[in-house]
Amino acid sequence: MEVEKKDIHPNPFAIYNIVIYTTIKKHITSFSRRAPMNAAPRLSRLLAADGKCFDVAIDHGFFNERTFLNGIEDMRHAILTIVSANPDAIQLAPGLAPLLQNLLGKAKPSLVLRTDVANVYGKELPRYLYSRMIENAVEQSLALDAACVVVNLLQLPGQAELHAQCVENICHLKPQCDRYGMPLMIEPLVMQQNAEAGGYMVDGDIDKILPLVRQAVELGADIIKADPCDDVSQYHTVVEVASGCPVLVRGGGKASDEEIVTRTYRLMRQGASGIVYGRNVIQHERPAAMTRALMALVHENATPEQAMKILQG
Repeated sequence: MEVEKKDIHPNPFAIYNIVIYTTIKKHITSFSRRAPMNAAPRLSRLLAADGKCFDVAIDHGFFNERTFLNGIEDMRHAILTIVSANPDAIQLAPGLAPLLQNLLGKAKPSLVLRTDVANVYGKELPRYLYSRMIENAVEQSLALDAACVVVNLLQLPGQAELHAQCVENICHLKPQCDRYGMPLMIEPLVMQQNAEAGGYMVDGDIDKILPLVRQAVELGADIIKADPCDDVSQYHTVVEVASGCPVLVRGGGKASDEEIVTRTYRLMRQGASGIVYGRNVIQHERPAAMTRALMALVHENATPEQAMKILQG
């Protein structure tokens, strides 16, 4: 019996299409395994629609300092109190981040996950200084459904090895963040000499802050969490040197209500994209009210007088 030719000689165009399809599929699959994901979806969970953010830091227990625990001894209560005031984000370490993430419902702040622990915050520096990354930081952040991870870039007088550790941490973390689309917040922190300042005092020298902020941007930050400077009227230069990277300003040490409100108002008008405050919120006698007052400054262009009324009301 004669066999039809098409069974002996398949359509050459069909073979060509199969080869092309197989080749494209192979390259797409290979590319999808290597290509970095876009961090924009998670950034949109961290930043509000106006591009601004108030992140309340409650990760202080990570650093083994007794005074840092004031106001957050009961972390469940502390987190629920801040959640009730609805900031954009809450910054936590891995161990207690589930207290936030296990809350039911969609209306809760985004998680910013702290990924490194350091021992530089006491009144006296220990003989051995370290800044230690948690293991598999991005995998942990994904498991906790974080919107962002944060890591230090420390600069202490005469401690070049510590700075090198921080740079190494960032260099290790950045490719992981890119691979999984996890926004990277870098915290360039210039500190004074502990012996002179009495421990954990930021150095507001603008000429020290600027190059460290730029280094953080050059290392791949998606967001900068930077020190305030001594002269707030100069802060636009920090925003400028960040070259389009959103700058969230750290709260620094404890300050009076009037000082923190007025400073925040002025910083926002210098072009800051928001704030990351910890002790000035969680150690306040009315942390929820302080959170609402600061949210008004960040998102509603409130004046210091209006913010103080929210705080006192």
